[in-house]
Amino acid sequence: MVQTGGRPLTRAALAGKRRALEDGRTVTRKELSASAREAAKALGLRPALRLVLSELVAAWGEQDWARLIVWPSNEYLVSRTGLSERAVRYALRDLVALEIVAPKDSANGKRYAVRGRDGTILDAFGFDLTPLHARRGDWTLALQARAEARERRRRAFDLVTMHRRAVEEALHALGHRYPETAIADLAAVRASLDASTPDRRGRGDPETVLEAWGELRGLVEQRFYAAGCDGTSCRHVETEKGSPIEACDKGRGDETVREPVDRRPDSTGMGDAVGAIGSPGTDPAPALVVEACPVVRELVGGDIRDEHEVFDAGRRLRATIGVHASAWDEACETVGPYGAAVLVLIVAQLHDDDATSGRNRIRNPGGYFRRLVRLAGEGRYRAGTELLAMRRRRLM
Repeated sequence: MVQTGGRPLTRAALAGKRRALEDGRTVTRKELSASAREAAKALGLRPALRLVLSELVAAWGEQDWARLIVWPSNEYLVSRTGLSERAVRYALRDLVALEIVAPKDSANGKRYAVRGRDGTILDAFGFDLTPLHARRGDWTLALQARAEARERRRRAFDLVTMHRRAVEEALHALGHRYPETAIADLAAVRASLDASTPDRRGRGDPETVLEAWGELRGLVEQRFYAAGCDGTSCRHVETEKGSPIEACDKGRGDETVREPVDRRPDSTGMGDAVGAIGSPGTDPAPALVVEACPVVRELVGGDIRDEHEVFDAGRRLRATIGVHASAWDEACETVGPYGAAVLVLIVAQLHDDDATSGRNRIRNPGGYFRRLVRLAGEGRYRAGTELLAMRRRRLM
């Protein structure tokens, strides 16, 4: 192997030299600094590399050249960054390896500028910052990919939390309502998953346990359903006698009697809207609930066609969004079981939309639900009107 005493040739160094600016493009120091900040974020550069890159950018004199050449010495970089000379050399090596800068070595390996007779700088040897600015599109794509990865991770943690709460709620209900049902195996699986589930503030990947939590939730709910059916193949059996809606509507008198709604289209074109919302004594149609709250399909895992299915979906999602049992009972007394289920689905959809948008205004869905219940009881909130507005926003 021939030793030349110069910088060893690498693929990254050659790749950096292939990067070029647009013809006639003039790059300012401000633009170059912006590219450096984006590159640092996109690549997650360690502090030493950020410091050295920042000083290289600051050395750019905004010459009208086709290549962005700077030639600060190691001594100058040491004095400006406070790093050791070895740390500066390692940082320069890594910046070249990352194709952020490209070396332009002189015959003796020194960095300097070539000047004309009148002192004008004609050329220079040092480091070429052209790749840094030419790859700004790469930095943008990398930042978008990192943002999408963070969003996927946040969504996965949210789903894990939903599954975990549903599992805890179902196990608690099994232990109190059906104590003869064996749940030791399910509790052991839950304990194992609790131990292996990463913390939201850590670096763990929630995708590794998301599917397992979903399967455990399905098993727990299936066992709860089987315990409620007492081993039979019934479609829906409650421990209380009669309809669940009737159970919560007892004592409300004639207020629960609903007049049929005329859903035929009228000359104003408002017949469908009135039929969907219903009159003040009626509840929204299940079709409107599904259209305005698509999150219910994902969380429940199926379609909804009638009021009993809406009620079942709301009751299942009640614990998932953090609605306390006392708030649920208050809602059933105030707006009826069906209306309470509709409010649960509205809050679940609004919370999902709020989290997806990144605004995070609904920090306590359970408290938000209780507030809606009380507003509805005072006649200041109508679920049907809210559902129509939600559906209209999705169609826009």
